[in-house]
Amino acid sequence: MKINLTQIEQKIGYTFNNKDFLLQALTHSSFAHENKDSTLSDNEVLEFLGDSVLGFIVADFLYSSYPELSEGDLSKLKAAVTNTTSLYNFSREINLDKNIFLGKGEEKNKGRKKKTILAGAFESLIAAIYLDGGINEVKNFLIDNLKSFFKRINVEKFFINNYKSALQEYLHRENLPAPSYKILTEKGPNHKKSFTIEVLSNEKILAKAKGHSKKDAEQKAAKKALKNLFGGKKIKPLTSNTFFVKRKS
Repeated sequence: MKINLTQIEQKIGYTFNNKDFLLQALTHSSFAHENKDSTLSDNEVLEFLGDSVLGFIVADFLYSSYPELSEGDLSKLKAAVTNTTSLYNFSREINLDKNIFLGKGEEKNKGRKKKTILAGAFESLIAAIYLDGGINEVKNFLIDNLKSFFKRINVEKFFINNYKSALQEYLHRENLPAPSYKILTEKGPNHKKSFTIEVLSNEKILAKAKGHSKKDAEQKAAKKALKNLFGGKKIKPLTSNTFFVKRKS
């Protein structure tokens, strides 16, 4: 597979002094293992470094941009922008899915569509830019992505969490008892179970839902409860693990 490094550099807005950093960032371990005679090293160590660099830059950006938010809300925002799904989307926006070296096995297994592989490649690219040009070049690369991400979710009006946690936070804020979850039914064989769970507060049923696992059913029940509480108009899905709830005025 041939990769046009110049096109990648144009896409990300950064030209590498040492192209080896970029090549390593684009090399998945499956390719390196299948091509031991190649001079390319895989990107696993870069991914480790990139994760830390990304965390620092996002934290700095949030601290500077939203000084009015609490530590808890800042942490939730940081988790939203650095989770696998968000990094996967960032990766696709700069065409990393079309420009990574994968082994034959991963190619057959549709590795170019795997979130973990593309998220890892994005973190590796961050590390490559950091090693080649320093922290300011990484900030320049990331800043537009961060501004665009947080502009879409309108941070000033929303806070982030998973459905169960948000329901608990809301009830706590309203001085209501914490939610509890009760299994109503458990059906099917072990490999294909179905659970029906209801969520209650102060013995009042808020909602019930079905899921393929207890955790799945609980999240769905909490989501339904929130929709009931907010009239279904103030919950905006972001990913499978996050959402927004309108702040109390």
